[in-house]
Amino acid sequence: MKKDSRLSDVLHVLMHMAEGDGPATSESLATAMHTNPVVLRRLMSGLRESGFVASARGHGGGWVLSCALDRITLRDVHEALGAPAFVSLGFREDRPECLVAQAVNDALGAAVRDAESLLLERLGAVTLATLSQDFHRRLARRPGATTHRLETHRHADAD
Repeated sequence: MKKDSRLSDVLHVLMHMAEGDGPATSESLATAMHTNPVVLRRLMSGLRESGFVASARGHGGGWVLSCALDRITLRDVHEALGAPAFVSLGFREDRPECLVAQAVNDALGAAVRDAESLLLERLGAVTLATLSQDFHRRLARRPGATTHRLETHRHADAD
């Protein structure tokens, strides 16, 4: 089963935007992430609706952050993406008549709810500013590294 990397992808893009000197085009962000600009714009639309990013058309336009990094949590970003399920555990039957299946569904459902609740709580405690601080600590430890720019940054294709 293919993993849903939208949250990771968008957080990565937001951090590159935070490190940039100006607007980042959909094309440059998509190229760095090995995706299509249309896919990137679709992901960014929820962030724009939530007030985290803004976009401008034309020469010199692109995506910019419109909210301070310390005001955006990872949970906020997750919710701006439509709050996709973290756990894709399914049931044999959604409304079983079988008492065994009912017991299984109740146990699995409770475990999934507890796991997602804990994950959301933890995501709510981490801001983009926290990620930025961690990035800068890592950059400072890398010999000879002074920048990490989108223009020169590429990721391997995701499998």
